[in-house]
Amino acid sequence: MGIALIFLATLFLAYSNGANDNFKGVATLFGSKTINYKDSLWLATITTLAGSLCSVYLSLSLIKIFSGKGLVPDSIAASPEFLSTVAIGAGLTIMLATLTGFPVSTTHSLTGALIGAGFMAIGTQINLNTLIKSFLLPLLLSPLISVSLSALLYAGLHYLRVQADVCKEWCVCVGETEQLIPILQPNSLAYLEGIKGINASIGTVDECKERYTGKFIGIEYQKLIDLLHIFSAGSVSFARGLNDTPKIAALLMAASVFDIKYGIMAIAAGMAMGGILNAHKVAQTMSKKIVPLNPGQGFAANLTTAILVFFASRAGMPVSTTHVSVGSISGIGLINKKLNIKVISDILLAWILTLPISAILSAGIYLALK
Repeated sequence: MGIALIFLATLFLAYSNGANDNFKGVATLFGSKTINYKDSLWLATITTLAGSLCSVYLSLSLIKIFSGKGLVPDSIAASPEFLSTVAIGAGLTIMLATLTGFPVSTTHSLTGALIGAGFMAIGTQINLNTLIKSFLLPLLLSPLISVSLSALLYAGLHYLRVQADVCKEWCVCVGETEQLIPILQPNSLAYLEGIKGINASIGTVDECKERYTGKFIGIEYQKLIDLLHIFSAGSVSFARGLNDTPKIAALLMAASVFDIKYGIMAIAAGMAMGGILNAHKVAQTMSKKIVPLNPGQGFAANLTTAILVFFASRAGMPVSTTHVSVGSISGIGLINKKLNIKVISDILLAWILTLPISAILSAGIYLALK
């Protein structure tokens, strides 16, 4: 019974992770209208799945960190009630954020769940040095680094575009309009007469797509940017699968009854299903509400996220893809001065609440299971 509960709880966590995280890598593609929602979702699903499967070979060091060993005694970390509690507490926290449209961190949720369950298991004997060094510092520093790096990268790419004399063009909306004009009559009555005319206006980012003009080695700049943008989005999703899958699989591995390859395959399938079925609300927040981006800006944000998450995975650092991705997009918003402060404030509040909510839920669940 204990093993079955661990497996089902971990699959629930994987599903919740996919629902909240899968679309984050391709959010800029959908937001900039480079490709539509359905194609963006499938790109995210396929590339995340590839990253998940490759994590067996590229980022296994994360499994040890998120197994709970080092934070609590090994005997507690391997117990069914501890592992089930962590998975359920983190999964419920993430699903709650998903249903309300907030992009939150699986890493944060897992950290909170480990703390809550660990506190109920051994009280204040939790290894604070491991908690600060392995968990909290990477979580705090990663968004600050991503904001700075994406802002610098976008500023550099913008300078190169201007030096290369690559211009932007906007669509012009032209059409016939009809305006009703009241016409007074000698009997003091009036009737309405329709006056037709031609109206022209410059389209906004919501009405049409901003494009780059010119060619590079015979290739249109717009096509080149779109291809780079799609590649960078796929890279973010791949890096996310590489970083998140071992964190969740750690709960299965700690039970010492699951083969690592089969465990990761199960987690990857759960993440893919969650993204396909429940990603829409978080997709709207990430794609359209933080800051409007054109394809070039989306490419800069994605490139920053992919680089940071990939190297963090290889180094065994438990950074949050959510923190890095939102930080990268926000860095662009600071440069183009279109950042939605209200939305960012709400997201930051959700981040602050994630850890204590996950800790409280897991503490209560641990008591119930014990």
